[in-house]
Amino acid sequence: MNRQELIESIRKKKSLLCVGLDTDITKLPKHLLHHEDPVFEFNKAIIDATYPYAAAYKLNTAFYESQGIKGWESLAKTLEYIPKGIFTIADAKRGDIGNTSEQYAKTFFYTYPFDSVTVAPYMGKDSVKPFLQFNDKWAIVLGLTSNAGSADFQLQHCGDELLYQRVLQTVAEWGTPANTMFVVGATRKEQLADIRAMLPDHFFLVPGVGTQGGDVATVCASALNDDAGLLINVSRAIIFASDDASFAERAHEEAKKYQKEMERFL
Repeated sequence: MNRQELIESIRKKKSLLCVGLDTDITKLPKHLLHHEDPVFEFNKAIIDATYPYAAAYKLNTAFYESQGIKGWESLAKTLEYIPKGIFTIADAKRGDIGNTSEQYAKTFFYTYPFDSVTVAPYMGKDSVKPFLQFNDKWAIVLGLTSNAGSADFQLQHCGDELLYQRVLQTVAEWGTPANTMFVVGATRKEQLADIRAMLPDHFFLVPGVGTQGGDVATVCASALNDDAGLLINVSRAIIFASDDASFAERAHEEAKKYQKEMERFL
């Protein structure tokens, strides 16, 4: 999906919502466990329930990889089930020396044809550039994350600036606003406006809304741009809103609530 198609999808749905399919098999409603592929049955129901309100779906690959071959099969079926015109994210946080990154890029752009993949930039340019060589595909590079441990490195000084600032400015020069997004955590509200000023045109993938304590209003007030420029991820607060037979209905209600709040800013 190219940039203009993503913008048009957001405007059509009046939604910035990215539903995170972090499908932990230990948290699934028990009545699904008799299915041959309970993870896919769960994901299918969540997609059906949230599709009217979602601009994107993000599959955190850890929850699938941990189940071995069966997990990869669940991931592939889920990706295939997501309706066309919805932006898809492989939350894989890959990044390695160039020839290895090339293989990771092929994995998530060809073998599993996602629109985008999250990338760790710690190893530098040759670990990121291979993800930027594909038409209408995106690298979503970790910038300033929402976890407590981000302070260990991202908030440390690197000369006259903080390390995350150096990362954002440097990586932005490797790609363009048409193929590079950045992960910026919603719980970093004091930095969101500064990062938007630094990168006025790039899209941000913003985790941390919902269970982690971030809120839509603050994110939009701080980082919305003329093209929207945001995908706001909500995972557990939607997909695990209920752990019984009403899980899909509750997911529908939660997704609708987030979309209606986002619509106020679009």
